[in-house]
Amino acid sequence: MEAARLEQVAAALATTAAGGASFDLALRGLGAFPSPTRPRVIWAGVARGGAELAALAAGVEDALARLAFAREERPFSAHVTLGRVREPRRDPALAAALGAAAERELGGFRVERLALMRSDLSPRGARYSVLDSWALGR
Repeated sequence: MEAARLEQVAAALATTAAGGASFDLALRGLGAFPSPTRPRVIWAGVARGGAELAALAAGVEDALARLAFAREERPFSAHVTLGRVREPRRDPALAAALGAAAERELGGFRVERLALMRSDLSPRGARYSVLDSWALGR
Protein backbone atom coordinates (compact mmCIF):
# COMPACT_ATOMS: atom_id res chain seq x y z
CA MET A 1 0.00 0.00 0.00
CA GLU A 2 1.34 3.41 -0.89
CA ALA A 3 2.45 5.66 1.98
CA ALA A 4 -0.28 8.30 1.52
CA ARG A 5 -3.01 5.64 1.52
CA LEU A 6 -1.51 4.00 4.58
CA GLU A 7 -1.58 7.35 6.38
CA GLN A 8 -5.28 7.72 5.54
CA VAL A 9 -6.02 4.25 6.92
CA ALA A 10 -4.02 4.95 10.07
CA ALA A 11 -5.84 8.23 10.66
CA ALA A 12 -9.23 6.56 10.18
CA LEU A 13 -8.33 3.76 12.59
CA ALA A 14 -7.00 6.24 15.17
CA THR A 15 -10.37 8.03 15.07
CA THR A 16 -12.23 4.73 15.39
CA ALA A 17 -10.12 3.68 18.38
CA ALA A 18 -10.65 7.03 20.09
CA GLY A 19 -14.41 6.58 19.81
CA GLY A 20 -14.31 3.07 21.27
CA ALA A 21 -13.85 1.75 24.79
CA SER A 22 -11.77 -1.06 26.23
CA PHE A 23 -13.64 -4.26 27.14
CA ASP A 24 -13.14 -7.77 28.48
CA LEU A 25 -13.16 -10.72 26.11
CA ALA A 26 -13.75 -14.25 27.43
CA LEU A 27 -13.00 -17.23 25.20
CA ARG A 28 -14.81 -20.56 25.18
CA GLY A 29 -14.59 -23.46 22.79
CA LEU A 30 -12.51 -24.31 19.76
CA GLY A 31 -13.76 -24.68 16.22
CA ALA A 32 -12.73 -24.41 12.61
CA PHE A 33 -13.75 -22.67 9.40
CA PRO A 34 -15.23 -23.91 7.15
CA SER A 35 -15.76 -27.04 9.29
CA PRO A 36 -13.92 -29.16 11.89
CA THR A 37 -13.74 -32.05 9.43
CA ARG A 38 -11.96 -29.96 6.78
CA PRO A 39 -10.42 -27.01 8.62
CA ARG A 40 -8.65 -24.03 7.08
CA VAL A 41 -8.76 -21.79 10.16
CA ILE A 42 -8.68 -22.88 13.81
CA TRP A 43 -10.47 -20.45 16.13
CA ALA A 44 -11.49 -19.84 19.73
CA GLY A 45 -15.06 -18.76 20.33
CA VAL A 46 -16.06 -15.57 22.14
CA ALA A 47 -18.19 -16.20 25.24
CA ARG A 48 -18.24 -12.62 26.56
CA GLY A 49 -17.43 -9.33 24.84
CA GLY A 50 -18.82 -10.36 21.47
CA ALA A 51 -21.11 -7.33 21.19
CA GLU A 52 -18.25 -4.97 21.96
CA LEU A 53 -16.00 -6.78 19.47
CA ALA A 54 -18.74 -6.58 16.82
CA ALA A 55 -19.16 -2.84 17.46
CA LEU A 56 -15.41 -2.29 17.10
CA ALA A 57 -15.35 -4.33 13.87
CA ALA A 58 -18.30 -2.32 12.52
CA GLY A 59 -16.47 0.91 13.36
CA VAL A 60 -13.39 -0.27 11.48
CA GLU A 61 -15.53 -1.38 8.54
CA ASP A 62 -17.32 1.99 8.41
CA ALA A 63 -14.06 3.93 8.64
CA LEU A 64 -12.49 1.95 5.81
CA ALA A 65 -15.62 2.10 3.65
CA ARG A 66 -15.35 5.90 3.79
CA LEU A 67 -11.93 5.44 2.20
CA ALA A 68 -13.48 3.33 -0.60
CA PHE A 69 -12.45 -0.08 0.75
CA ALA A 70 -14.97 -2.80 -0.07
CA ARG A 71 -17.14 -3.96 2.81
CA GLU A 72 -16.94 -7.57 3.95
CA GLU A 73 -19.90 -9.45 2.50
CA ARG A 74 -19.91 -12.25 5.08
CA PRO A 75 -21.64 -11.60 8.40
CA PHE A 76 -19.37 -10.85 11.35
CA SER A 77 -18.55 -13.90 13.46
CA ALA A 78 -16.89 -13.05 16.79
CA HIS A 79 -13.83 -15.31 17.23
CA VAL A 80 -10.09 -15.24 17.77
CA THR A 81 -8.06 -16.86 15.01
CA LEU A 82 -5.49 -19.20 16.51
CA GLY A 83 -3.94 -20.52 13.33
CA ARG A 84 -4.37 -21.54 9.73
CA VAL A 85 -4.07 -25.01 8.27
CA ARG A 86 -1.51 -25.00 5.48
CA GLU A 87 -2.90 -28.02 3.61
CA PRO A 88 -6.56 -28.56 4.47
CA ARG A 89 -7.53 -32.21 4.48
CA ARG A 90 -9.71 -34.53 6.48
CA ASP A 91 -8.05 -35.14 9.83
CA PRO A 92 -10.23 -37.21 12.18
CA ALA A 93 -7.87 -36.65 15.13
CA LEU A 94 -8.02 -32.87 14.76
CA ALA A 95 -11.81 -32.94 14.32
CA ALA A 96 -12.11 -35.04 17.51
CA ALA A 97 -9.82 -32.66 19.44
CA LEU A 98 -11.85 -29.65 18.32
CA GLY A 99 -15.07 -31.43 19.27
CA ALA A 100 -13.70 -32.30 22.72
CA ALA A 101 -12.84 -28.63 23.30
CA ALA A 102 -16.06 -27.20 21.83
CA GLU A 103 -17.29 -25.96 25.23
CA ARG A 104 -14.02 -25.63 27.15
CA GLU A 105 -13.44 -22.37 29.00
CA LEU A 106 -10.22 -20.86 27.62
CA GLY A 107 -9.77 -17.74 29.74
CA GLY A 108 -9.88 -14.16 28.66
CA PHE A 109 -8.15 -10.84 28.39
CA ARG A 110 -8.80 -7.11 28.26
CA VAL A 111 -9.00 -5.53 24.80
CA GLU A 112 -7.39 -2.11 25.17
CA ARG A 113 -5.91 -1.35 21.74
CA LEU A 114 -6.71 -1.42 18.04
CA ALA A 115 -3.76 -2.39 15.84
CA LEU A 116 -3.00 -1.98 12.15
CA MET A 117 -1.22 -5.14 11.05
CA ARG A 118 0.86 -6.05 8.03
CA SER A 119 1.01 -9.61 6.74
CA ASP A 120 3.85 -10.84 4.58
CA LEU A 121 3.13 -14.15 2.91
CA SER A 122 5.85 -16.68 2.21
CA PRO A 123 6.04 -20.42 1.53
CA ARG A 124 6.70 -20.90 5.27
CA GLY A 125 3.46 -19.11 6.15
CA ALA A 126 2.37 -15.58 6.99
CA ARG A 127 4.50 -13.26 9.08
CA TYR A 128 2.64 -10.50 10.91
CA SER A 129 3.93 -7.18 12.18
CA VAL A 130 2.25 -4.24 13.91
CA LEU A 131 2.46 -1.03 11.86
CA ASP A 132 0.68 1.13 14.45
CA SER A 133 -1.74 0.80 17.35
CA TRP A 134 -4.05 3.05 19.29
CA ALA A 135 -5.57 2.87 22.76
CA LEU A 136 -9.34 2.42 22.76
CA GLY A 137 -11.26 5.40 24.11
CA ARG A 138 -8.54 8.03 24.14
